[in-house]
Parts: sequence; C-alpha cells; structure tokens
Amino acid sequence: MNLLELVKARYSCRSYQSTSVEQEKLDYIMECVRFAPSAVNKQPWRFRIVNNDTDKAKLQECYNREWFQTAPMYIICSILHDEEWVRSDGKHHGDIDIAIAVEHLCLAATEQGLATCWVCNFDAEKCKQLFAIADNEEPAVLIPIGYAADELKEKKRKEIEEICK
Repeated sequence: MNLLELVKARYSCRSYQSTSVEQEKLDYIMECVRFAPSAVNKQPWRFRIVNNDTDKAKLQECYNREWFQTAPMYIICSILHDEEWVRSDGKHHGDIDIAIAVEHLCLAATEQGLATCWVCNFDAEKCKQLFAIADNEEPAVLIPIGYAADELKEKKRKEIEEICK
C-alpha cells in the first residue's frame, strides 16, 4: 500500500472487535512511533499501553463513551513538558511533537490492519490521578486500538484548491 492509499484507509474507528492486538503488531507500531521526528530530536513523549482489565476500566472513567469501551487496548500518549523544545519566542513544541508521533502510531496501526481513533476530549486530570502521572507529564491523546467492527465511511475533505495557495 502506498502512502496515499494508507492515509485514505485510516479513519476514526468507533467500534472494535474484542480480538486482542498481537504483540508483534504492537511492537511494530511502537517502533514506528519511536522513529517519529520531533523538534530538536527531543522526543518529549511517553506512551502507556493499557490492556489489562483494571487499567482499561480506569481509563474508561476518563472518557465514558459506549463505543470507547469496545476497544481491546488503549495507548495514553503524553507530552513530557520538561523535555519539550521551546522556540526563542516561547512557543512550546510538545503538542506538535506528540501529534506527529501519534499520527505515526495511527498510520502504522492502519498498515497492520488495525483501527484507531484520536480521543482528545477526555478528563486529563482524572487520567493523571488514576495512572499516577507526574506533574511534568500531560496526557494529551488517548488512542483506542484494535480490529475494526465498523467500516470506513466516505471522508469529507476540502478540495486541494481550498487548502493550497
């Protein structure tokens, strides 16, 4: 699959099969994440794999949606603020860096036949408390991951002329 086919195949899945994600696939995905670029190569991130029932239940408290509970596994994607690069005008780049790494994760998962969804509308403070996450670390994105039980619907995208000047 070429890159254009891959990005067209990736979508926000909101229904998962109960089938577990194979360790080899998870290892491959996380290796792709490890090679994601970041500002000044700081790699200011941490990824927590959540796949046991106790931790899954805790994470589901942070984002209580029925569809979210169908995922067999989650990844908490966090920014390490004391490691992020800060531009001379004060702009912090941790949010950009985590976004790049998370999209590497989502594309690698798609390539492996898995589905994902970016979840940013969750209770980050509760997540920090339930997972004993340090003050310097911000849970920024939750990624449910597994085999899709739904199908890709048509993606609505702006025309190329609308986004390129």
